[in-house]
Amino acid sequence: MSSLEDGKLGEAKYTSPKIANPAPLGLCGFALTTFVLSIHNSGSVNLPAPDVVLGLALFYGGLAQLLAGMWEFKAGNTFGATAFSSYGAFWLSFASLLLFKPAAPVDPAVAAHAAGIFLLGWTIFTFILFLATFRSNVGIMSLFFFLTVTFLFLTLGKFFQLDQTPINGLTKAGGVFGIITALIAWYNALAGLLTPETSYFTLPTIDLSRKNN
Repeated sequence: MSSLEDGKLGEAKYTSPKIANPAPLGLCGFALTTFVLSIHNSGSVNLPAPDVVLGLALFYGGLAQLLAGMWEFKAGNTFGATAFSSYGAFWLSFASLLLFKPAAPVDPAVAAHAAGIFLLGWTIFTFILFLATFRSNVGIMSLFFFLTVTFLFLTLGKFFQLDQTPINGLTKAGGVFGIITALIAWYNALAGLLTPETSYFTLPTIDLSRKNN
């Protein structure tokens, strides 16, 4: 049984064959990659282009998170496997969009709308996962709520991109919410790492599940 079963982190106990908890790895890979891209999207730091996140998207947010998802499959955890594998694939697909650019020039408005459709799909998927967290804990529920809002603002930012400037007010708002999302993901990762066996204290995540009588 895994730490992300039924939308939970760091609470379930593993049974034989015993494997390490893959959730903190997946969450850290997601958090760091999201944080760097969101810093760019928010416009708070003058980063040259989203290409700065390429390495992270390929290897940490992409490969490492995808592996965490595979290990969640091994642990029999459907929610964790679906979430980590999917967002690992998201980052790999994002990296591929940066790597494999069209040979012929593309109209900026057309490219922006195409990116908006791409992000809209992920907004819907993230909202579906958010609906599956209502009986998990506040930490995980908050993570998927803010991630849904992040994707929503980024989607709107692409659909309402009026010129060749890729960062508008909506995209900046998505960047701010993305930073918040990354911080929440790191908090949940730390909550999964701080166990009674490894730490003198733990972090609360506020369980929302109904215990069976």
